[in-house]
Amino acid sequence: MKFIERYLSGEGGTSVYEDIYGLKEKAFQSEHFDDVYAVLTETFKRVTFNLNVIYQELNNINYVFKTVFTSNSDKPLVLPLPNTDNLISELEDSVADFGKIPLSLKLFYQIVGTCNFAWDYENQPNLLWEGADPIQIASLDDLVDYVTTDEWKEYISDSLEYDEDEIPALELAADYLHKDNISGGPAYSLEITKDETIDGLFLNECNETTFINYLRICIENCGFPGNSDFRQSESYKNFCLKVKPKLKSI
Repeated sequence: MKFIERYLSGEGGTSVYEDIYGLKEKAFQSEHFDDVYAVLTETFKRVTFNLNVIYQELNNINYVFKTVFTSNSDKPLVLPLPNTDNLISELEDSVADFGKIPLSLKLFYQIVGTCNFAWDYENQPNLLWEGADPIQIASLDDLVDYVTTDEWKEYISDSLEYDEDEIPALELAADYLHKDNISGGPAYSLEITKDETIDGLFLNECNETTFINYLRICIENCGFPGNSDFRQSESYKNFCLKVKPKLKSI
């Protein structure tokens, strides 16, 4: 069976994805790419659907999202921008000296857009669920604005020169401590890969996995993949009881 047939038939997305990821550069060969692309396209359509479900249910429990926005990255959900393809080209050009953008991130921006389910602690300092680490992926336009600066390129170059084990990466989200308004660690970042790849490692996040697997973990936990005592709260349990049956497996 083709990958997309296995995926649509209900076979676990994890096993299909592992087989695709295992192809490495062969995934881009003509005999595989259309099939692989179909699976990833369906995956990100499901991510979009799931994020909308979670967002609506969070509104139903009066979850405190930001309401004052200084950029698209502040907004809970943003559809793909009209100039997404041009922005991706700018992003690829800017990182070309360091490597490639994984296909997973490009498709995320083309199909999903952006999301930020972080609690607005400036408006309401008492968080609903401490340590919940709500899903947050920076908007493409904000990311491009950042990585097209000379300062960013100098920072990456200096980091690679200082530490040969350093991985060039794109900062996509605050860590769980920053989301809780506590001085925290480095941003969650997607590696810039040496060669063209289907996916890349999502760095500095506790699950130590790839970007797509990180999104899968987020969906499995109704948008909140954090590892803390908040999971024992009745409000979170009740939230998941309402949300989980509505979500599509990715």
